[in-house]
Amino acid sequence: MFVLNVIGKGANPALFVALAAARARILSPDFAFDLPVENPSALKAARHLARNLALDINLVAAEGRRKKLLVADMDSTIINVECLDELADMAGLKADIAAITERAMRGELEFEAALKERVGMLKGLPLLALARTYSERVRLNPGARSLLATMRAHGAHTMLVSGGFGFFTKRVAEDAGFHEERSNILLDDGTCLTGEVASPVLGHAAKLEALESGAKALGLALSQTLAVGDGANDLAMIRAAGMGVAYHAKPVLAAAAGAAIQHNDLTALLYLQGYSEAEIVRA
Repeated sequence: MFVLNVIGKGANPALFVALAAARARILSPDFAFDLPVENPSALKAARHLARNLALDINLVAAEGRRKKLLVADMDSTIINVECLDELADMAGLKADIAAITERAMRGELEFEAALKERVGMLKGLPLLALARTYSERVRLNPGARSLLATMRAHGAHTMLVSGGFGFFTKRVAEDAGFHEERSNILLDDGTCLTGEVASPVLGHAAKLEALESGAKALGLALSQTLAVGDGANDLAMIRAAGMGVAYHAKPVLAAAAGAAIQHNDLTALLYLQGYSEAEIVRA
């Protein structure tokens, strides 16, 4: 048995009644519900029926939906910006560096080389720019704290795994409520950035390794994991996770992920797992 999970303002099971194998389970009135279906082809039919509505519709297995390990990307997933692009703005180089970031996140450039190129362009940027970027630009995306608080309250372990930088991941992990974080390290001379990043670079392979090693350490099967991200460097972990979610993602990731959230905030990941409104910890 499968479940059509529908999320969005005005979500109404009546629109999809012809596809149902049983009555809908309301997760949040007029916003989210589960509709049991027997055939996976119901997903295509449901998305066609709702083609003019701002609804996120995904097909998930009815069993084992609540995951015990969350591995999340940071930039443009848990937070609202790409930190490297905002650092570049401090150096007057945002247009140049953001263009490279966009291509890398679309999978048009190899991640490690693109990261080193962009970091090299920031050589000489004062370290004070990192603190200013964090305080002025970085904000948690809506629903981040509720996602973390709810999954933690139900016994899940949470990891922030980013191709970005430790200065930001440490602060974001604490603010959002992650158990742990992994990221790259920007090198400096005590005053300014040197234009280098410590080796080895954390990219798509390291994100996959974090998922696999995290699951192993917890004694979990990969089917018990959830991974979420928005760019090409998240592709490997998204494919490997029991529930891989493309969040407001680039086309290359959205096409490959098992589930996609395009219209709603991060609490959608809770509804995807079958949490009801009453179970969500609003933080």
